[in-house]
Amino acid sequence: ASPDWVKRNNLPTNHIQSIQLSYQPITLTLRKERETNMAIKIRLARGGSKKRPFYSIVVADVRSPRDGRFIEKLGTYNPLLAKDDPNRVQYKEDRVKHWLSVGAKPTDRVARFLSVGGLVEWKAGNNPNKAKPGTKALERIEEKREKEESAKAAAEEAAAAPAEEPAEAPAEEAASE
Repeated sequence: ASPDWVKRNNLPTNHIQSIQLSYQPITLTLRKERETNMAIKIRLARGGSKKRPFYSIVVADVRSPRDGRFIEKLGTYNPLLAKDDPNRVQYKEDRVKHWLSVGAKPTDRVARFLSVGGLVEWKAGNNPNKAKPGTKALERIEEKREKEESAKAAAEEAAAAPAEEPAEAPAEEAASE
């Protein structure tokens, strides 16, 4: 078969390996598409009603929305239960191990849950800049400090001025008598 025949019949040229022409129907052999590795996360999907959160621990593609499509549900997390309650965090350990072995990355919160079971090593993150106030807050703090300093200076001056006046007042009284 010639490339002209392929073009005339609007066949994709990049997927065709061979074409067999005969009086029988045309047989096309297509190359197998390369499998792509998806970025997969083990994360929380929120459920429950307003002010009553309930989360499912799911395996999902990173591009899907938080509460949207997921591949598999691995467990649940109920933050309303006491911290020592065994039903607060539940998950299928064998499936979590499978997804971790495939290359799924848990989010920070899920990694914290899985570290209790010894499946993942989790360490607390350290972000010292997070606690620092922003530029507007720094400006407000500076203005407040300046106002306090000026008020303190004015109070000191006021305290010093009346102390001098009473010293003169008795002398004036003595002179008038």
